[in-house]
Amino acid sequence: MAKIKLIGIGGTDGSGKDSLGEMLAERHGWMYVSVTDILRDEARRRGIPLRRDTLREISAEWRREFGLGVLVDKALVIYKKSSGKHNGLAMASLRNSGEVDRLHELGGTMVWADADPQVRYQRVSGRNRGTEDHITYEEFLAEEKAQSHHGGDKHALSLNDVKSKADIFIENNGNDIEKFKTEAEKVLKKYL
Repeated sequence: MAKIKLIGIGGTDGSGKDSLGEMLAERHGWMYVSVTDILRDEARRRGIPLRRDTLREISAEWRREFGLGVLVDKALVIYKKSSGKHNGLAMASLRNSGEVDRLHELGGTMVWADADPQVRYQRVSGRNRGTEDHITYEEFLAEEKAQSHHGGDKHALSLNDVKSKADIFIENNGNDIEKFKTEAEKVLKKYL
């Protein structure tokens, strides 16, 4: 198989990570894999509640068992099963520095998306992906703070470490998804 074009997407909750992946799929024929969806599928398989803490626990468990880049590797397995029908692989939401290291090891590019916390909270509370999105603004900020540092456990989430290893930074404070996708497309053009 020829070298795969890879873009990893990280960022804060509600920053537009999925929109970036969808743009790459819709406009450029890339496969988009949400590693959060991989974790949700595992939680469903285990019959456990779809909560943010549950997904964090599964991801940390897998990193301990299979290595820090496990979610990148799982996304690659999904891509390879598609028989090369896509122009590249975009994966989100990378939340551990080991995932970024694995992405870079494979020659990929890391994108960090962000937006104002109030804007992001409105987006998160307005979507319905499972019970993990039904939280107060204070809980939203507290969870973000908890996700920012791994607290001495290298297998845990660490958004600050991911952000520090990003190659590209994209702000998404507007309300027009198509405009955001077009602006992001311009920024990512040379990587496509």
